[in-house]
Amino acid sequence: METDRVATSGLFEGIYRANVAAITAFFARRCSEPQTVADLTSETFVEAIGSFDTFDADKGSPRAWLFGIARHVYARHCAAAANSRRASTRLAAQLTLDDDEIEQLAAKIDDQRSGRRLLDRCARLPEVDRAAIELVDLSGLSVTEAATVLHVSPGALRVRLFRARARLRKGADKS
Repeated sequence: METDRVATSGLFEGIYRANVAAITAFFARRCSEPQTVADLTSETFVEAIGSFDTFDADKGSPRAWLFGIARHVYARHCAAAANSRRASTRLAAQLTLDDDEIEQLAAKIDDQRSGRRLLDRCARLPEVDRAAIELVDLSGLSVTEAATVLHVSPGALRVRLFRARARLRKGADKS
């Protein structure tokens, strides 16, 4: 039993190390506060480790699974922020980052500036198209992984990506 726990811990550590930068970038494209980026990234991995025993590799890659969790974490964050009382309660309970951590996350947020501009341009696209562009073009997931996250077939996602990219190019040509 102890051996299984140690093996699981090592496996999760590898998944964490391979994906923490991409998950942090996912939140850095959406949030301008380093503390929020750190909190949402941490929340994603806490939720992932808590549900790791339910992860099924036959249903998708660990990366796709983590991005699915991150999308849910962000949706909950947005819902909580809409309610000012709940949002202030969350902020009061957060740990303070040290200066080095703030600088690192501020740099990550700056690095994602072009990604935020692309997301702004995608605002007029349907939600699944926006998510497909972000997951494949910005986060580097494969079409199959992104399809798993979005609960659509890879073929349907390829069509959505083609059309969304064409709309974005057409919009850029008008600018």
